[in-house]
Amino acid sequence: MMSKTPFTVIAGPCILEDDGKMNMETAKRLKAIMAKYGDDVDFYFKSSYDKANRTANTSYRGYGVNEGLQILKNIKEEVGVRICTDVHSPEQAILAAEVVDFLQIPAFLCRQTDLLVAAAQTGKRINIKKGQFLSPQETKHCAEKVIAAGNDDLFICERGTTFGYNNLVVDMRCFPIVKEMGYRTIIDATHSVQQPGGLNGKTGGNREFAPVLARCAVISGADGIFFEAHPNPDKAMSDAANQIPLEWVEPMMDQLMELRALSQKYENTLSAYPAFASV
Repeated sequence: MMSKTPFTVIAGPCILEDDGKMNMETAKRLKAIMAKYGDDVDFYFKSSYDKANRTANTSYRGYGVNEGLQILKNIKEEVGVRICTDVHSPEQAILAAEVVDFLQIPAFLCRQTDLLVAAAQTGKRINIKKGQFLSPQETKHCAEKVIAAGNDDLFICERGTTFGYNNLVVDMRCFPIVKEMGYRTIIDATHSVQQPGGLNGKTGGNREFAPVLARCAVISGADGIFFEAHPNPDKAMSDAANQIPLEWVEPMMDQLMELRALSQKYENTLSAYPAFASV
């Protein structure tokens, strides 16, 4: 039986493009797909107004906080979707909270106390990307900064761990470990298949593995998924190699919802196995 707790889905193109026209149309398509699952899915449209961590200085970054937030506001009002976006400073968190519903903390900034506190104090839902340099256990300290600031509406997002140069791996142990600590979890299926800096100043990736990682994470107990989708990923202005085409979204979601129902039969925490409860 499907859990009464909905499956959280954060999805959309990596960055605002084409004055937001492409993003608007993508939001409409994603909303229509997610409507198929009714109350079992809690959907947020995601796109970035600024990508502050591009590999090279010459890479496209977006429209900036003021113009970008206005575009996101237009999408929110015209399409009727809730919005998620990432913030890079305490000041941006305050500004973004006037428009968006879900604030995302980038992986490289997941330990930045002032940013976490400012995001928490907006009262918005928080998605903390686990840094590529952190163990699952260390995310507890990131979460505690948000909770101490008065906000316990948060998720920990697994997005891969650095494995040598230009490569990431996803440790599926992350989900039961983080859930054992009492936090909800999300799999970032598309950033997890990146090859950071692997294309001579650009980030490469293997989008074909994104649905695979998503399926593994859901059966491991993930409470939601983050993925970037684009109508023409190879032409995308950011994360072209790992964004998935829109045509993949519905088949992938059908699989994930089927696995989600199956996973409800199991308690995906370490304490479910007494012999390992103290691990």
